[in-house]
Amino acid sequence: MYLIYSALQNQASPDSNERNVQEKQLRYEAYRAVCEKYRHEIAAIQKYLPNWKPRFEQ
Repeated sequence: MYLIYSALQNQASPDSNERNVQEKQLRYEAYRAVCEKYRHEIAAIQKYLPNWKPRFEQ
């Protein structure tokens, strides 16, 4: 049983890697969209904290 499970896991690995890349891309696009939506608020914060940027967590 373990050998079959291992074989199936190895075959599924590239697919899960592709999903991982797609998820990271989606998270980055969402981050950019939120930054664009709240750009006025971000600019107001940056008046008091010049180097502040919203943190992007992967």
